[in-house]
Amino acid sequence: MSQPYESVTVIGAGAWGTALAQVAAAAKRGVTLYAREPEVVEAVNLRRENEPFLPGIRLNPVIRATADLEEAAAADLILAVPPAQHMRATLRALKPLLAPETPVVLCAKGVERGTLALMTDVLQQEMPERTPAVLSGPGFAKDVARGLPTATTIASPDQALAQRIVATIGLPTFRPYVADDLIGAEIGGAVKNVIAIACGVAEGRQLGDGARAALITRGFAELTRLGLAMGAKAETLSGLCGLGDLVLTCASLTSRNTSLGAALGEGRKLADILAERRSVAEGMESAPAVVALAQKFSVDMPISAAVDAIISERISIDDAITALLSRPFKAEGV
Repeated sequence: MSQPYESVTVIGAGAWGTALAQVAAAAKRGVTLYAREPEVVEAVNLRRENEPFLPGIRLNPVIRATADLEEAAAADLILAVPPAQHMRATLRALKPLLAPETPVVLCAKGVERGTLALMTDVLQQEMPERTPAVLSGPGFAKDVARGLPTATTIASPDQALAQRIVATIGLPTFRPYVADDLIGAEIGGAVKNVIAIACGVAEGRQLGDGARAALITRGFAELTRLGLAMGAKAETLSGLCGLGDLVLTCASLTSRNTSLGAALGEGRKLADILAERRSVAEGMESAPAVVALAQKFSVDMPISAAVDAIISERISIDDAITALLSRPFKAEGV
């Protein structure tokens, strides 16, 4: 068994970051949770609950929140959990504060807009000396924070590092599986959020379970085509951080992306939906970048393109549905 890291800092105190802090605390590590919001620091330290982002979950007393990034950086292992579009700024701020040997695990799911960079690309550009590691897979923050059974993937080209991360945060109820396919782990996490918005739209429009099943299946085909074109392994895409994450996210309104799509499908305006939320729906942010990647690699991704067009308000939901249903019939494997 690999020697675990003794102290863990989670950068980003949203729902998922807070859940991962719970995991690390349950694994008996020293845990620091970095939050930019003073009200989150106060809520965690004084009331043992992240009321703004993960209400109703009693937090392990081991978890200590801070708004001091230098203090947060003094840990053996960093779990970086900002929204994907803020990963670059987060890593840039962290870089001068980290010890040279401190690993950084990327836990955000998305593609950077403009650059089309995966999170590991961002890490390589901002901290080229760090060995990349990605945590990805199916899991809802509330379930993970409550200690309900969850399986996930730790992907890294350094298998000794991946095993040590597993030894640090692995639990009987939080089961990380090791992989070496960074692209597969990242593409699965990014594209599934886009497809989840489409499934939510179908739910909001009351198109039925068959429509959702079709969107999941054809969405998985899109995810697979893009992943393979970018160099991912088929077995990664059909595993936890690809198909597994896609099914979980698309099948439940617990998902921020699916619930966003459902609200759009019910006819609500995007601005009104976002005004009610503090948490980020990563699929909305990543959709333009995913579509741009598809164009770059000459991959057909009609569902993702439809979501991007709906989010950017270039097309109505009804017109997007009509366009998808009017596509030519073809063989399933194409």
